[in-house]
Amino acid sequence: MSAVAVLVADGFETIECLTIVDVLRRGGVRVDLISIMTTRDAVSSQQIDITCDYTMAEVDFDDYDYLVLPGGMPGTLHLRQDERVCDLVCEFAATRHVAAICAAPSILGDLGLLVGRQATCFPDFESHLPAGTLAGRRTVVVDGNIITASGMGQALPFALAVLGDIAGEQAVAKVRDSIQL
Repeated sequence: MSAVAVLVADGFETIECLTIVDVLRRGGVRVDLISIMTTRDAVSSQQIDITCDYTMAEVDFDDYDYLVLPGGMPGTLHLRQDERVCDLVCEFAATRHVAAICAAPSILGDLGLLVGRQATCFPDFESHLPAGTLAGRRTVVVDGNIITASGMGQALPFALAVLGDIAGEQAVAKVRDSIQL
């Protein structure tokens, strides 16, 4: 079974970060919240405090198959400005899986990882996507090993898309039923 690393920086979007953790854990997938900061504690853009499972210094990313980037501001900027994060994103896009939501797909665009692909993001960040990349708004886009979503309103479909990619449609159906979707 795949393991998922959700990268967290102060200013993350609460629902985008925690919905995927909830859905994947309900689906039986190992998922860890990993702070990119020196502490496990993080504060969302809505001023909600969380404690992550680990810091980046405490994990071996070889243990993970998926890297998830939640959006939110200034969380996305913090992720983009961290060279360790950028290196991981490039590595996972080349050899494993990356999922990003809201503003976070802009990181993939800035790193040149969306050339020749379809993706989506929050409308204010579309300029970070290469020409011809945008596959629509208010949606989730799966293109090979990269999954993107346009914003907080797509957090549940985004999480279910990642679960489906990892564990299959039977796991998605079980979670959908358990949450009355």
